[in-house]
Formats: sequence, structure tokens, C-alpha cells
Amino acid sequence: MTAVWRFEAIGTAWEIETTDPLDDTSRRTVLDVIDAIDRRWSRFRPDSLVSRAAETGGSWELCASDDRLLRFYDRLHAATDGALTPLVGRRLADLGYDADYTLRPSATPAAVPSWDVVRWDPPVLHLAAPVLVDVGAAGKGFVVDAVSRCLAETGHARHTVDGSGDLLHAGEWPLRVALQDPRDHTKAVGVVEVASGEALAASATDRRAWGDGLHHVLDGRTGEPTRDVMATWVVADDAMTADGLATALFFTRPEDLARQWRFGWVIMKADGSVRWSRDLAVEVFGR
Repeated sequence: MTAVWRFEAIGTAWEIETTDPLDDTSRRTVLDVIDAIDRRWSRFRPDSLVSRAAETGGSWELCASDDRLLRFYDRLHAATDGALTPLVGRRLADLGYDADYTLRPSATPAAVPSWDVVRWDPPVLHLAAPVLVDVGAAGKGFVVDAVSRCLAETGHARHTVDGSGDLLHAGEWPLRVALQDPRDHTKAVGVVEVASGEALAASATDRRAWGDGLHHVLDGRTGEPTRDVMATWVVADDAMTADGLATALFFTRPEDLARQWRFGWVIMKADGSVRWSRDLAVEVFGR
């Protein structure tokens, strides 16, 4: 691969590597794909569908492609006994991770709504009450997959899409990726090999952390930040699955998730210890 396109979108840095440079039309198409998803799912922009739905509840028509995301969340919610839920948006905002990034918790943050508030009847999302949906646990991976499909459809079958650490690799050769140490971003805890057709996603409590022990990985059952796990990495067949499972590993044993999904994993606990799956092509340092 010889051409690299770097840009900013949905509040994060992107890097797309392709065999041949993307022309202006292809770049515009990629940006339009990202923006269309953002206009439906971003809780950080007031004109998005989820921001408007948070004001009134009710029924909202989505895209056919969103079925994949919402059904995945339904499975994740069940697999984690309710710990992983997209209904934490208002709680996150009240804790300070809001659209203005105030990072100042309110005195009485909202409780996390129960799962029965939501009903998905494709392509319509029904909300029995005003609720701020947050798909951050798997949403970026969902976008990475959409961008990858867009590139393939525009004639760029060989590519790597990297959305700030959540990536999908469709290159000719395997890709070696360092696993950044959440305690020191100048170091790595290991290196993983991502084969062509595989995706890698990472989640860590240091990425969006503020205040007294507050961070973005909330347990939907308690509304509180998780404490036991510091960072996770998952290799799976698509970026959405890798992204969602990387978050699920904060709450659920990988052996339990493996009953439903095929994936490789690395987990760093809060005490700095590291575990990984035997079938993953990974080298962990300092073991």
C-alpha cells in the first residue's frame, strides 16, 4: 500500500491507507458515509436523530443498515447481564462527558433507564420515554465497517481503515499493531498481528477520563465507572464486533462471550496484569 489519507471526523483522527490514492469523489463519498451515521447516532450534535429523540421519545425511522448495530447491542446487553447498554447517554452527560465536554458532574446524575424503554421494529426505533442513546461502545467500529465497504465499492479493495485505534485491515499482508500501554502512551504492552480481513479494536479507561475516577466505561446496572479492567483489545472479523466485545470484556469473562462470538483478546487488569487468548497472534512484553 502506498497512499495514506489522514483527516478528522466525528471528533477523532482517521487514517486510510490504500494501494492507489483516493480521488476527490471517493474522499467525498467516504466523508458523506461518516457524516450520515453521525447525523443519526451522535449525542454530541444537537441536530442528530438521537439528540432530538432524547427530547421527546417516540418513534424514529432509521436506516436499514442500522439493524445490524441495534441487534448487536441487544445481544451485548443480554450477554453482559445488562452491564453494556446504549442507554447510558444521559448518565454520561450528567457525569460531565456531555456535548460541551464540561467534565463537571452534576449533583444528581440521571439513573440509567431500563431496557424495556426501547423497542426496535426495523426500520423504526421506538422509545417509550425520552432517553439519550449512546452507541459509543460499538459505534466507531460500525463506522469503520461502513467506510471499508465504501472503499471496496469505489474500487479500493486493498485498504486499511484506522479510526484512532479501531481498525479494519484488508491489505495484502498481515499488519502488526502495537498495543498501547494505558499507563504510559510512549510504551506498548505487546504487539498483535492482524490478518487481512480482520479488525482490531481497543478500549481503555484512560482515554476519556476526568474528575475523581470518572471515565466513559459505565456499568449500566449501577451507572458507575467500571474498576476491575484497565484496557482491552479484540481481534474479530469486523470492526463493530471487535469494538463492542472490547467494551463487553470490562464486564464479562471472555470465555462467556466466546459462546456467541469468535474473537481473540487481550485484557489488562487494574493491577497491571495481562491475559490473552491462546489462539491470538500476539506477543506480550514483560510477561
